[in-house]
Amino acid sequence: MKTLAVCSGGLDSVSLAHMVAAEHELTGLLSFDYGQRHRKELGFAALCAQRLKVPHQIIDIGEIGRGLSGSALTDSVDVPDGHYAEDTMKITVVPNRNAIMLAIAFGLAAAHNAEAVAAAMHGGDHFIYPDCRPAFIEAFQTMQDRALDGYAQIRLYAPYVN
Repeated sequence: MKTLAVCSGGLDSVSLAHMVAAEHELTGLLSFDYGQRHRKELGFAALCAQRLKVPHQIIDIGEIGRGLSGSALTDSVDVPDGHYAEDTMKITVVPNRNAIMLAIAFGLAAAHNAEAVAAAMHGGDHFIYPDCRPAFIEAFQTMQDRALDGYAQIRLYAPYVN
C-alpha cells in the first residue's frame, strides 16, 4: 500500500514512519509548521526521512496556527503537569489541528497516487483531543471518501488509535 505518513518528528510519528516503511510502501513524510513551540521536532522528521530514504516535505501553515492560538503547544503558556485525562490538559488542545493537516495530506496523497495517509494519533490522546478519537477517524474517512469520490480512494491509516 503506497502510503504518505504525516510526521511531526515526535516519538509516535517517527515510530509510525518506521512501521509503515517496514510493512507498506512509504512514499514520503509530510510535516507541518503551524507555529508549534517544539519546532525542533521538524528536524527529527527530516532525519527520519533521510534514514528511511524517502522525501520529506514541510508545509507552512503558520497563518492558520496563529489563528488557533491559546494553546500550550503554540503559545507561551505552560504545559500543565498531569495525566492526559485531567481537565487541566485541555490547554494543550489546538482546535481542529489534525483535521486541517489530514485534509492537506489527503489532497497531496491523491495528487501523488498514494493509497493511504498514515497518522500517529493514539489511544492515550482520546481524553482531551476530539480529533484523536475513533469516531473522528471514521467520520474523517467518510468525508474524504466523498471529497475524493471518482478521483482517488485513500485510506486513513491510524493504527495507534485503538
